[in-house]
Amino acid sequence: MRWDHLRLDAGDAPGAPPPDAPLIERRAVARTIDTPEFRGMTFYEVHAKTIVNKVPEASRVPFRWTVNPYRGCGHACTYCFARKTHEYLDLDSGADFDSRIVVKVNAAERLRAELAAPRWRGEHIAMGTNVDCYQRAEGRYRLMPAILAALRDAANPFSILTKGTLILRDLPLLLEAAERTRVSAAVSAGSVDRDLARLVEPGAPPPRARLETVAALNDAGIGCGVLMGPVIPYLSDSTAQLDAAVREIAAAGATSVSAITLHLRPGAREWFLGWLREHHPGLVAPYARLYRGGAYAPKEYQDAVSARVRALAAEHGIAPRAAAPAASPSPPPPPRQLSLL
Repeated sequence: MRWDHLRLDAGDAPGAPPPDAPLIERRAVARTIDTPEFRGMTFYEVHAKTIVNKVPEASRVPFRWTVNPYRGCGHACTYCFARKTHEYLDLDSGADFDSRIVVKVNAAERLRAELAAPRWRGEHIAMGTNVDCYQRAEGRYRLMPAILAALRDAANPFSILTKGTLILRDLPLLLEAAERTRVSAAVSAGSVDRDLARLVEPGAPPPRARLETVAALNDAGIGCGVLMGPVIPYLSDSTAQLDAAVREIAAAGATSVSAITLHLRPGAREWFLGWLREHHPGLVAPYARLYRGGAYAPKEYQDAVSARVRALAAEHGIAPRAAAPAASPSPPPPPRQLSLL
């Protein structure tokens, strides 16, 4: 169990496991909550030594620092690229990722300390880039209000990416922070197909609720765009499906829209393909061909999806925005017959 960067200072606290308990239980207070919303889930409360994390230089993202108060995610998105990170904790990247959630209960305390450190230069901090900081667990643990207050008090710029409607609970704090620094938000919604979302993102709010969140944030003065992520080959990538999504995104008043095609890194790949075999067995062979080069769909396919979304955004009156950067180089393009657009 790789818990070296975490500690539990409250070893003598009520509910703490005995010294001879398994390591995961010795380093964390494990809690189960017998309510319908959390049934079958276990929360491991830990104390993080650090909370502001530097993104590796090789990552092709427009930020260098992140804050992630949780590990694992109750949204249970079958495709989530962060699934592999649960294996670093000797948990599995499938059901454990969905149901065994690590909660960094001292996140706000650590954040205040790190923002006040002489070496910190007030750089932009991105949240929701690994797992969702407004997942269901946040409704119980309420870590984000104190995190936002720390960023507000330090006048430190930040952004939030989420599928969670719970962000609206913290709208007053977002507005206070926006008076002192740069604040932006984006909501992730790969399509507006409620039935598909129920299957592929079973723990997340439905797409329409997410777009209502976009509208509410923008109406309040917090600029909010939409990341159409992921667009899922053969299931949400037709012209009609993309048009329906962008039309509703525009109606929600999104400040921008960009598309990112499904990528299947190790951990996520096995879990998603298992889901595909169960729900769409006829797509297993097409996926094997499309993703035969690795984790990413061919570059020409990704470019075609992004170009179509940009064209639809212009048609529906959304300001143009550069396509979301890929996380790693794409494999060589496939034969022409694999193009879906």
